[in-house]
Amino acid sequence: MGFFIGNMRSIELQSEDYNPFYQTYVDVLGDVELMDMLRRQLKNFPEFLESLPDEKLDYAYAEGKWTIAEVLVHVLDAERVFQYRALRFMRGDKTLLPGFDQDIFVPNSNADRRTKESIIEEYKVIRRSTIALYSNMNGQSLQRKGVASDSPMSVAAMGFIICGHQKHHRNVIRERYL
Repeated sequence: MGFFIGNMRSIELQSEDYNPFYQTYVDVLGDVELMDMLRRQLKNFPEFLESLPDEKLDYAYAEGKWTIAEVLVHVLDAERVFQYRALRFMRGDKTLLPGFDQDIFVPNSNADRRTKESIIEEYKVIRRSTIALYSNMNGQSLQRKGVASDSPMSVAAMGFIICGHQKHHRNVIRERYL
């Protein structure tokens, strides 16, 4: 699919490609190739979600923390936001994009009404869309930058941040919820 030059690795990102806030998400990936990671996660994240006990979806490990379902819907929302930003920047749009407030998104997500199956299906649709978007980029598109949340970001960095954000939250679920 597409004409993507599939050699972009996370270690090739430069410090000016993203805000240091996102370093955790890049670091959790190690040295990976972008398209390979996007595709691997499309396979293994739904398998991980399938393994979660249904009765745990509404579990929060502490007062004021999100439930597992809220964490998962947050992962979906964040991928959509970063995907949108990547589209705008890869097309050369220089409009300054605002941030998004996850603490407003989550309570309005209706995560408490979601089934595991609906979350898995939505994840697959969103990730396939991300893969389609990145599959049709070339090296020049990946290097394009824009400003979101008052910080310059490259299209490539957003792809890796999508992957790292998902992996970060998967690790949090494993460590604190299960």
